[in-house]
Amino acid sequence: MKLQARYGGFTAAVNSRIAAILALVLCVAVATGISTAHAQSGQTASEPVKLAILGDSLAAGYGLAPAQAFPTRLQAALKEKGRNVTVINHGVSGDTTAGGLERIDWMMGDKPDIVMVELGGNDMLRALDPASTEKNLDAIIGKLKEAGATVWLVGMLAPRNFGPEYVKQFDGLFKTLADKHGVPLYPFFLDGVAQDPALNQPDGIHPNAKGVDVIVERILPFVTKNLDDAASVRRPARP
Repeated sequence: MKLQARYGGFTAAVNSRIAAILALVLCVAVATGISTAHAQSGQTASEPVKLAILGDSLAAGYGLAPAQAFPTRLQAALKEKGRNVTVINHGVSGDTTAGGLERIDWMMGDKPDIVMVELGGNDMLRALDPASTEKNLDAIIGKLKEAGATVWLVGMLAPRNFGPEYVKQFDGLFKTLADKHGVPLYPFFLDGVAQDPALNQPDGIHPNAKGVDVIVERILPFVTKNLDDAASVRRPARP
């Protein structure tokens, strides 16, 4: 009886050791598979999503310190939410949709995963034909998607004193393009800021630092939602 007890205890110990070894082998195999998958995709868990803002002075931070510009403030807000996102400022003051189209190849040198297109305001201020603005934005979205980037579109609204016909054509082109290309649309970049003297610089056009913070606060749910929805943003690095 004593021998059986000892033998039984020995057997249990051996079985326990074998089970532990098998569990360790399984964990290593799973971890190796995950590492291999990441290596094959060119991704690492710590690699940030790159979000480029293709825009005009509203993105560039006209009249503001670099730390107060929209891309910088958006990145800070995303970091507070625990999001590993690098926001790249590709805003050029005075740029039109035609100018944005011309510099896509240069911008894509940063290999952004997502491009937020914030253009059209200067087209409107120059009273350019909305059909031309729509054509340029259509080409921008198409070219970005062809390059493998996820595209988000940001809209602008024309001043009501431009007349109902112009307002209708300009305001509506952003939704038309978003529907055509199946891209998310944030309807009005200056939502909550436009025409508020306390949130704008003396020119009444460009937001001040407080205005930028309002814009970031308003647009942040749109950004986080689409970060979650865009399963394709973690893609192999493009050459």
